[in-house]
Amino acid sequence: MAEAQNSPTLGSARAGGPPPVGSTTAGSIAVAAESTVATRMSAPPSFDVADFPVPHGREEEWRFTPLERLRGLHDGTAVATGNGVKVDVQAPEGVIVEAVGRDDARLGKAGAPADRVAAQAYSAFEKASVVTVPKETVLTEPIRIAVHGEGGTAFGHQVIELGAFAEAVVVIDHTGDAVLAANVDYLLGDGAKLTVVCVQDWDDKAVHVAQHNALVGRDASLKSVVVTFGGDLVRLHPRVRYAGPGGEAELFGLYFTDQGQHQEHRLLVDHNVPHCKSNVVYKGALQGDDAHAVWIGDVLIEAAAEGTDTYEMNRNLVLTDGARVDSVPNLEIETGEIVGAGHASATGRFDDEQLFYLMARGIPQYEARRLVVRGFFAELVQQIGLPDIEERLLARIEEELEAAVA
Repeated sequence: MAEAQNSPTLGSARAGGPPPVGSTTAGSIAVAAESTVATRMSAPPSFDVADFPVPHGREEEWRFTPLERLRGLHDGTAVATGNGVKVDVQAPEGVIVEAVGRDDARLGKAGAPADRVAAQAYSAFEKASVVTVPKETVLTEPIRIAVHGEGGTAFGHQVIELGAFAEAVVVIDHTGDAVLAANVDYLLGDGAKLTVVCVQDWDDKAVHVAQHNALVGRDASLKSVVVTFGGDLVRLHPRVRYAGPGGEAELFGLYFTDQGQHQEHRLLVDHNVPHCKSNVVYKGALQGDDAHAVWIGDVLIEAAAEGTDTYEMNRNLVLTDGARVDSVPNLEIETGEIVGAGHASATGRFDDEQLFYLMARGIPQYEARRLVVRGFFAELVQQIGLPDIEERLLARIEEELEAAVA
């Protein structure tokens, strides 16, 4: 599988256009000046739905998304109906779990909505769930948040807050059937360490659109692992910015896109303060007719963010004909005083040499394919660090592969 790697070079040009399946996407690199017109990566977010026009699919941020499958989340016609979703929080002793009103100061502190659906979700929820880990608290057991769809349409808001020098692991698990638009905020105090595993294991007809906002404090570290399997359409928008120097963010993602599914992950890491780090690794596998995966990786290094060290990578493995991948990494750099910045993107089919090597040693073709896919995802599954979740995800990968054979 071919891979293209880029590091920032002054004067390099911005490239555009999606790649065909099996091709390599180099993405784009732009060196911006203060006089440059605001780009897609630095467009101002807003809490006001009216600040975002109704998308028609020609806009840069919506051109890959099948709007007709959003069930009205994008144009304001969707309203809360049915039972929506049920949220259950299981937290260790010492963790504070609250249901708060819209006037709570913590809501939106990590970041404002960046598109119309996120703004609609922010304006439509009734109560937000806030989970707080007090300062200097180190949890030995994970916080588990189960979000189960019970039919209908729902709007939600979740806040995970860690005080200074607190440490926690949070699992957010989405199951069932629903049309859900939501915002999820991660607030990390100075020196805090948060690992969050967000699993999308919806039923086949579910629609899930969410923006994840992280505000990383001084010398704090965030590890995010996003896992997407189920749903008719899933579109996630993780965004990271920093509240002080020394912050680190690791964003990992794993997705398995099956026949007819649309799975879209759009990331933005905004290096807005000096001496922070970020590392992005997303991997996906696709199979079946009209399986469509989209990965957009944006990294903005602002003029004040000297000493930044960042890298992003996306790899896709196409298992059958009829699947489509769009992979676009972007770097926007406003200062040359950085440690390093680069990106890589690769999309390809099974490596015939790997399959031949395994089959020549007596391993049946199906088992050989299974081993190759497990090896492809192994690096990211190991980042989870929770045996029950890791075993469940490996089992889901097996189910997807068996379905393809059937």
